[in-house]
Amino acid sequence: QVQLVESGGGYVQAGGSLRLSCAATGRTFSNYAMGWFRQAPGKERDFVSLIPRSSNNAYYGDSVKDRFTMTRDNAKNTVYLQMNSLKPEDTAVYYCAATTDYGVPKGVGQYDYWGQGTQVTVSS
Repeated sequence: QVQLVESGGGYVQAGGSLRLSCAATGRTFSNYAMGWFRQAPGKERDFVSLIPRSSNNAYYGDSVKDRFTMTRDNAKNTVYLQMNSLKPEDTAVYYCAATTDYGVPKGVGQYDYWGQGTQVTVSS
């Protein structure tokens, strides 16, 4: 069992930055691929970024590539999402998720554990 707690969401103007954190408790953190997803009102939950298990390489969705940076600190059992050049279309609830799947799991259904979500609102 893994518990995930996100923090760092908030309100920012377009062009601004925010950093989200996701702290994990439970089993061995490095055994999990960690992902960030987001869900805007009335829309499906979409892939944002992930770092596979036993890796420090990050993968990104096309809409956030070159603006967002995901990192993981296995010593602190925490992953981060640095979000720069934010746009109004980035407004959503952002969720942290964990899975023991190998490879590059980008699907919502591949994740077993989810945080409660943190709201990010970007004004124009």
